[in-house]
Amino acid sequence: MSTTLGTIIIYARDMQKSADFYRQHFGFETTGEVVEGLIELSAVNGGTSILIHQAATSVKLGQVGVKLSFHVAEIESFKTHAATQGLKFGATHQANGYAFSNAKDPDKNSVSISSRAFRAAGQPKV
Repeated sequence: MSTTLGTIIIYARDMQKSADFYRQHFGFETTGEVVEGLIELSAVNGGTSILIHQAATSVKLGQVGVKLSFHVAEIESFKTHAATQGLKFGATHQANGYAFSNAKDPDKNSVSISSRAFRAAGQPKV
């Protein structure tokens, strides 16, 4: 049986603020409308969609169990642009032929930008 990861669900204290974060900084499209308790965000390039779900007060947010990693060809350019919009990434780390940097969304969930998908041919993809 074949499967495809089609949707990530993110629990948020402020659904609109979280939806706006992913729209503004990562280019997702959304109406912002809450339908069936969810705000849907679509990837412009046909990637995985995001659903924002209202977090119950008992849900502890900001854990490191999941990190969203966005493919970015030019890490430093993206970081510079993101900073002009108020999103600060941490240090850029170098790995096996690629770079990455980390930040947090409004609910302290981990997000990263990574050039791993764009590394030179012949580099290991481990």
